[in-house]
Amino acid sequence: MFHPDGPTFFELAQQALSSTERGYDLLAPKFDYTPFRTPDWLLDLVGAYLNHIGPISSGLDLCCGTGAGLEILRPLCSERAVGIDFSRGMLEVCREKLTIGFGCRIELVHGNVLALPFNAAFDAILCFGSFGHILPRDEPRFVAEIARALRPGGRFIFVTGYPPHWWSRRAVFSRVFNAAMRVRNALLAPPFIMYYLTFQLPNVENLLRRKKLEVEIRDLGLGKPWTDLRLVVARRPKS
Repeated sequence: MFHPDGPTFFELAQQALSSTERGYDLLAPKFDYTPFRTPDWLLDLVGAYLNHIGPISSGLDLCCGTGAGLEILRPLCSERAVGIDFSRGMLEVCREKLTIGFGCRIELVHGNVLALPFNAAFDAILCFGSFGHILPRDEPRFVAEIARALRPGGRFIFVTGYPPHWWSRRAVFSRVFNAAMRVRNALLAPPFIMYYLTFQLPNVENLLRRKKLEVEIRDLGLGKPWTDLRLVVARRPKS
């Protein structure tokens, strides 16, 4: 499905009926052949910003998956680039892809982004395409963990957007998908946590500011259907 080397409909159904962690373990070998992987053009935009802000000693990719974010962090970090993910299957694929390469050393951590094992350790923290796995009630804790893991002056960098028009195709599809996932999670255990229309502006800006982060929002200047996307940079104050 999606690509000759991608998952079949049966494999996607099996994933959706598993727990979130187990589902991604199953999907990992074929993940890069699905639309769920962050597109290269978006990675390049974030990479260009990272290159612009100057030297980075250590960087962290949250929910690193198969390593797309680490591929742009690695050549820009002078010491280490760290990826953390709750799926051992995704980390194994990431390890195989990034064993050989130029740049700083790569460290892969099996862990929970709601309980990061780092304190004031990173100049840059990235997150791509994973906000749907964070329940709204956990978003304050998620941001607090990121703020704690940043060094003074460090930046949390990600792309999100404003909510689409209520009756747009994207909004309708997302609400239908979210409703289906709520029904699935009400009927089956363990849950599979994946929802659309999460961690969006302007609510996320207010959340970041409440955690004492300085927020900059950049228009990416993209055409349809990506006109609502923004690059968000949340900086931990130096003092």
